[in-house]
Amino acid sequence: MMNLLTDVDFVQPTRNFSLAYIILDSLFIVGFVTLLFLNKKRITALWSLAGGILYFIVDFGIFYAALNSRAIYSYAFSSPDSTALLDATGTGLVLLWMSLSYGITNFAFIWLWLSKDKHALEYTALIVVFWICCPLISSFINNLAPDIICFQTTRGTDKYHGVMGLIMLVGYFIVIIMNILNKKGERIPIVRLFVIGFLVQFLWEASLLVFGIRSQNYGGDFYRQIMTLLQDSLVETNLGLPYIYFIHKAVTDRYNDDLTSKNLSRN
Repeated sequence: MMNLLTDVDFVQPTRNFSLAYIILDSLFIVGFVTLLFLNKKRITALWSLAGGILYFIVDFGIFYAALNSRAIYSYAFSSPDSTALLDATGTGLVLLWMSLSYGITNFAFIWLWLSKDKHALEYTALIVVFWICCPLISSFINNLAPDIICFQTTRGTDKYHGVMGLIMLVGYFIVIIMNILNKKGERIPIVRLFVIGFLVQFLWEASLLVFGIRSQNYGGDFYRQIMTLLQDSLVETNLGLPYIYFIHKAVTDRYNDDLTSKNLSRN
């Protein structure tokens, strides 16, 4: 598909989703959050929902409204070169779905692994397996209904990756200095934070790339595809891990995942 932004960045994340993909993904997200609540992982569920809301504020409020770095186009699956720019309402609805989808799964992934939850691997496997299978199922549906509506989301990164880098630098600088100065107390697991932050972004970015959803506007430029994958994975979720660590510690020191007080459970 042709490049749709006039101001082209070397790192220009794009995704192409059909309506079938959006519906399947939405059903999965509802089921996933319900599963968390049913298993009494209420703090994890609420944190995940907060992540979806935060992603929407950033994606729509900052990337789209403030920086004008986000654009979304619609087209029929059978006519990928015939596109129409979505208005603010349409863009908002698509970004709301995207934000809730990746915000919920990413924040759940982070919280479960920071908590060393005994089923963190199973929940992660559930998410990753769905990320693998959803493009395959939606592609099958797309071929059955070639006039189905599709969306291309694209954004430039030159306007904010520098700010993200600064936020990441400050966060990791804080935890590194705290570890250096803290001679006797509990050390912050810096490597663990970095690995979690990297893998959260990398797993879904890689699945999108492998199944043809990510970076269709790169014209087969493999180097550019890999650089986009690595830059996003190293920075875009990782920047928040030091801050999330402190939030996680403050919450889990006082509450169990089912929202009961740890002080009451000790008594």
